[in-house]
Amino acid sequence: MTRNNSIIFTGLLILLSAITSCKKDLLDTVPNDRLSTDVFWNTENDAKLAVNAIYPFLDGPNIFSWDGTSDIGHTNQIFASEALLEQGVYDALNSRVLAEWNNAYSGIEASNFVLDNIDKVQSTNTALLNQFKGEAKALRAYQYIKLAAFYGDVPLVTKSINIEEGRNLKRAPVSQIWDFIDKDLAEAAALLPTTYAAAEKGRVTKGAALSLKARADLLAGRYQLAADAAKQVMDLNIYSIYPQYSKLFSYAAENNAEVILNKEFIKDNFPVNVFGSMAPYSQKNSNNTYVPTKRLVDTYTMSNGKDITETGSGFDPNNPYNARDPRLRFSIFVSGDALPDGKTFRPEPNSGTSDAIGNTYLATSTGFVLKKYINSEDYANPTNNGINIILLRYAEVLLTYAEAKIELNQIDQSVVDAINKVRQRADVNLPALPATLTQAQLRDAVRRERTTELAFEGLRTWDIRRWKIAESVIPGIVQGMTYLANGQLTTIKVQAYEKIFDKSRHYLWPIPQKERELNPNLTQNPGW
Repeated sequence: MTRNNSIIFTGLLILLSAITSCKKDLLDTVPNDRLSTDVFWNTENDAKLAVNAIYPFLDGPNIFSWDGTSDIGHTNQIFASEALLEQGVYDALNSRVLAEWNNAYSGIEASNFVLDNIDKVQSTNTALLNQFKGEAKALRAYQYIKLAAFYGDVPLVTKSINIEEGRNLKRAPVSQIWDFIDKDLAEAAALLPTTYAAAEKGRVTKGAALSLKARADLLAGRYQLAADAAKQVMDLNIYSIYPQYSKLFSYAAENNAEVILNKEFIKDNFPVNVFGSMAPYSQKNSNNTYVPTKRLVDTYTMSNGKDITETGSGFDPNNPYNARDPRLRFSIFVSGDALPDGKTFRPEPNSGTSDAIGNTYLATSTGFVLKKYINSEDYANPTNNGINIILLRYAEVLLTYAEAKIELNQIDQSVVDAINKVRQRADVNLPALPATLTQAQLRDAVRRERTTELAFEGLRTWDIRRWKIAESVIPGIVQGMTYLANGQLTTIKVQAYEKIFDKSRHYLWPIPQKERELNPNLTQNPGW
């Protein structure tokens, strides 16, 4: 889909408008709570509009909150509902917990609506209708991946239901959800094309369905299936690593060969507020909603590939960002970086700038700010952005392939090559990993790569849960930058704020209380 073609994101409005315009006269009314088959599901365009109406339920900037409540991020405004997730004091009434549930099931209902009705369309273009079915199945599976990862056992809804049926749903075992996801995505991949014409960019492709399958199988611990799906994507030979990580999240790089699935936004027509919610405060009072932590920054190695704590690494505490993995400064604003307005970012508490820690609760509390998606083109109108949010890219597929093969102990040159393709893109160019690393060493390497390569792309919370390390890496005081104060190096510690993770219950979110009030058949997760 091109930037001038907003059909995917205005599909629902067009669809509803078309229905209401079909009234024959004032006495010939259309039900206002459902679509009538008398005026819809007659043409290929009806089917297309219905499929288009599924896409708005894809995730956008909300993915920042998923990493922003993990160990590598921090919710900057302590009164936000996400701050309660960090502090471990949330419950089944938490608005973020409810919002993710509601959005996922809204997307599932939109997909089910298509799949329940598309065969009513009279058309000889079977390939097109099959494509629409494939899109609906893949987008439905996308939502179920989130539900399984966040909540575990959830209701499995495979067709449109009425209110009474909704009140009688029960939770299906998460293993059944993963089975369903696998089936939906395999069927979708068989129906979908590998590419689209330029005017249809943004639609789900065969590669996107297979990549989602690889992601789901990795989350479920089904490593052979994950490796196989990832290899299928690799064998399509249509995706590649974009050479400039520094430009990967810019307008110039939209829909490049690394992007497999994104949510497309259009300034003025279907805008997104990334700059206004995530940029440094000095940039027209942006909010710094979620900010990186010291844990994330310290994860980036030196440019020679050594950990900053390793002997001979060359790390200089007085110049902590020099000679580091280039992705650090490509991903995060650190002190001394140029800002979109041309000024210099100085978040030190004693800097006297509007970005100084403590200047306002809206300024970063850690001294770090996310740089991904913060583009100078949006400075003039910070809340009206048109930048696409990447939901799946080829680097993740390569790392999924590598991790799955490592866990299976099927280690060969292809595993090391997959990781090296990610860490050796042209403007990153870290030293290649040797083929002599042990399984344990490779496991550590691929986990570090996922952390640094995919930071704030919505995967960290799920990763630390499935690795069962959340209880170790989350708890503690939130720490930020180290700066010189009164001649002494001082590390920022966010005051009166401590992250908590209770392993007895926090590996899953609670089932939203409002859903359980509507449907008493929904049981609750352990500990809630």
